[in-house]
Amino acid sequence: MRVDCRGSITHAKGREPTHMTDHTIAIKIDVDTYEGTRDGVPRLVEILGRHGIRGTFYFSLGPDNSGKAIRRIFTRKGFLKKMLRTKAPSTYGLKTLLYGTLLPAPMIGERLPEVLRETERAGHEVGIHCWDHVKWHDYLPWMTKQMALMELGRASAAFERIMGRRTAAVAAPGWTVSASSLEVQDAMGLAYCSDSRGRSPFYPVFDGRRFRTLQIPTTWPTMDEVLGENGITADTVNDLYLSRLTPGLNVHTIHAEMEGKSMAHVFDDLLVRLKERGCRFVTLAEAATEAMVSDPPRCVLAMGELPGRAGLVAIQGEPCP
Repeated sequence: MRVDCRGSITHAKGREPTHMTDHTIAIKIDVDTYEGTRDGVPRLVEILGRHGIRGTFYFSLGPDNSGKAIRRIFTRKGFLKKMLRTKAPSTYGLKTLLYGTLLPAPMIGERLPEVLRETERAGHEVGIHCWDHVKWHDYLPWMTKQMALMELGRASAAFERIMGRRTAAVAAPGWTVSASSLEVQDAMGLAYCSDSRGRSPFYPVFDGRRFRTLQIPTTWPTMDEVLGENGITADTVNDLYLSRLTPGLNVHTIHAEMEGKSMAHVFDDLLVRLKERGCRFVTLAEAATEAMVSDPPRCVLAMGELPGRAGLVAIQGEPCP
């Protein structure tokens, strides 16, 4: 799927050529919940460490209001089907599905700061996912610039308290962006962001406005988008990923709540098979540094639909002059 410079969405038949000729993999880990932070992240750190691979972890730092996502059953086409297809109740756990409703929302960064520090000490890159994951994902299109600033400001302040420095990168929940969020990110002086789905690194043009923070898009579908679709199972999903492996930068987004827990063995197998293929692994910060050498294009960024995902996501479109 592509978006042209006029904002029209079309289905793409191929990928834009990249400047790297080898198979390069960046593992992007989105951490959405309290239990994903507490249990999933240490498991992923152990798996990645065993393979000698460094990943990039993006942490949610405010309240875990996961239970409030139940509203999406009524507002997002395909959400209930996705929840059933991916066995969300057993994947996320009952407590997580009640946080923010029948159970109080735990403050993730406040209660689990050492997880972030230990992740960085293990050699991984860490950055900001959000303050309140559900709030950003569900309400960003209606947020004013001041509201988006408050959400990212709270997350940034929490990150600085925990890590003793400012974040260099942000990855938006659910690949959800707005002109206001991109403007706030520009003002933060970030090295790059990873808010989008697409083909290769680019500078975004959103609603006709040009923004200056480099985007490193996710290039592969996530596990929750493909499991249960077209006969894909936990036993065959890695075959799909290997079929998506292309020369240049491949960005694979995983979730601490899935690959860090019930699907950890599947993720471990994927790393084994990628290493057997001779793939090179980089963090997203390293991918951004390499991309800037080759002067990434400016491309349209627009909210659109992707197979297997309920709701709209930010999709890289055609290059613009």
